[in-house]
Amino acid sequence: MDVLLVVDMQQGPISNSDKYDAAGVVERINLLSQQVRNNGGKVIFIQHDGTAEEQLSAHSDGWQILKALRQSDQDSTVRKTTNDAFHNTQLSLMLSRIGASRLIFCGWATDFCVDTSIRAAISRDYQVCVAADCHTVSDREHLSAEQIITHHNWVWSQMLSSSGPPQVIPQAEIY
Repeated sequence: MDVLLVVDMQQGPISNSDKYDAAGVVERINLLSQQVRNNGGKVIFIQHDGTAEEQLSAHSDGWQILKALRQSDQDSTVRKTTNDAFHNTQLSLMLSRIGASRLIFCGWATDFCVDTSIRAAISRDYQVCVAADCHTVSDREHLSAEQIITHHNWVWSQMLSSSGPPQVIPQAEIY
């Protein structure tokens, strides 16, 4: 079963206008979410419990899943407190229970929570797919957001895994 993991697409951080191609990323995540559901897969939203400074205090407006994302009653949510969606969460147990075979990743921030969660999935021997045009980040002091995204897409596609290197492909090519 395919499982789409939508990492940290929450009101506070994403509503800031500095995220690279945020509107396009949201549109493609909505398309991908529907494709996964239509193909018998599961969508899991990863929700970060952070600080007020990050606009991610639990149960605050900024902490909520981005309103522009279309959610289904069949979707699940996993809360986390570190960059790794697997660390001290129920994600592994949930994936095991539903028989996940391929994990498809998208979300924010490319270089922190998305990257760390992808690496954690690889280390757990999941077949990993990254929606290359469905993750975003802000410019950093030393690199533009576009450079960060390009770099991480390349790195992920080169990673070694017992189930083969992750697929890193645009949303339109996943199904």
